[in-house]
Amino acid sequence: MCAELGFRRIETYIASGNVVFDCDGTPRKVQAQLEKRLHGFAGKAVGVFVRTAAEMRVVQKSNPFPGTEPKHTYTFFLSETPSANALDDVRGRDREEIHLGKREIYVYYPKGMGQSKLQIRAARLGTARNLNTIAKLVQMALRK
Repeated sequence: MCAELGFRRIETYIASGNVVFDCDGTPRKVQAQLEKRLHGFAGKAVGVFVRTAAEMRVVQKSNPFPGTEPKHTYTFFLSETPSANALDDVRGRDREEIHLGKREIYVYYPKGMGQSKLQIRAARLGTARNLNTIAKLVQMALRK
């Protein structure tokens, strides 16, 4: 799909929708192109979250939970900036730590995401990646 849209130096990482590529369009234009193409393929709306290499580096460096296990520390990527009260209706919180970012929500799951009952309404329309995946995507983007 990315090649059909004219993107270059396309590289995927694990089977969860991570794609690193070069292109000439703005992030918003690229997002719209990918969403349209995926809708045609899947027959339904598929959310796409586009970040530049520089933005991914900032996400990685902005981790508010230094020293935590990367596999238990997640970033939820969002299309827009979360509101200041985005965490007011969080449910099922045990010992998870949560922090708002620019267009992200950072979460540390001390017992692992799979064991958590945490529900973050503001993250429902986002997609999450752990710090290991983010580090790999940044590494891939820097090679481009």
